[in-house]
Amino acid sequence: MNTYSFAAHKALIQSWSVHRAVNALLILLSFWLSRIQKRPIIWGLPFSLSVEPTTSCNLRCPECPSGLRSFTRPTGMLDAKVFQPFLDSIAHHVVYLNFYFQGEPFLHPKFLDLVNFAVQRNIFTSTSTNAHYLTPKMAERVVESGLHRIIISLDGASQEVYQNYRIGGQVEKVLEGIHNIHQARVIAGKKTPEIVVQNLLVKPNIHEKDLVEAKAKELGADRVVFKTAQVYDLVADHPLVPDESKYSRYRATSAGTLEIKNPLLNQCWRMWSGCVMTWDGRIVPCCFDKDATHQMGNIQEKELAHIWKDKPYTNFRKAILQSRSKIDICTNCTEGTKVWA
Repeated sequence: MNTYSFAAHKALIQSWSVHRAVNALLILLSFWLSRIQKRPIIWGLPFSLSVEPTTSCNLRCPECPSGLRSFTRPTGMLDAKVFQPFLDSIAHHVVYLNFYFQGEPFLHPKFLDLVNFAVQRNIFTSTSTNAHYLTPKMAERVVESGLHRIIISLDGASQEVYQNYRIGGQVEKVLEGIHNIHQARVIAGKKTPEIVVQNLLVKPNIHEKDLVEAKAKELGADRVVFKTAQVYDLVADHPLVPDESKYSRYRATSAGTLEIKNPLLNQCWRMWSGCVMTWDGRIVPCCFDKDATHQMGNIQEKELAHIWKDKPYTNFRKAILQSRSKIDICTNCTEGTKVWA
């Protein structure tokens, strides 16, 4: 582990107060009891949270609702005036806050203010970005914000390959963004954010896998991770699904279709450990509910602590424990299978 990754891990460890640790232990115990008794038991509050700064995006990625502009829910920006009081209400139990769900976070004009609000409350922060807005000045602001981890998508080492998935994107901007964050961190003498470059493995870019890793590390990335791709049209010979089984979440069926390798056990740790908040305050159970079809409540109407233990969430967890395969967003979920190649 290099110095920067160590600093990020240290920050995560330091975010665990006694109260947060006790809360997480209660969540863990209630999850195991729920599995044994086949009924939802909740003794704590979520310690991990994803928050969506915006659904807007500058790219047109073919398997992304933001890129396809296919949402039925509205596009918008998270209101800082809504987020700050919400953050105060969850700061005693949330340890990890990921500023990402759908969209490109850096399109939010006050995104780094939102990050700093969480950092000030000793919450570990991360985000995912396509890196097209990481100019030298923006990179300087990122480092100043206190962000602990930045995940940068680099899905190809050449423009020809990169644009197969990141439609409308420029690989040179991504490479410059990695460099700019690294340089800003060095100049400021800071150890964060940790720079994690993520390569989404699809059929057109597999052959550049090693080159992506080499370029990312040369530009200052602390880690490079390879992630399998999610697709929605489960047809044989899908243009994005790699032929190599180890790089795919799916396997071919005798019917000539694809199916996810997930055994779909009637359990899900995510339903106990965390949740997702959309830009307009809707609470949904996980990141696979991209169009917010399973809304548990809205933080502009009820506090998260109330939503977390309210009837809609209880019923959803009960359905998970009884027959997860009957829940639409679960049928293409990686819980229980491999995501990282």
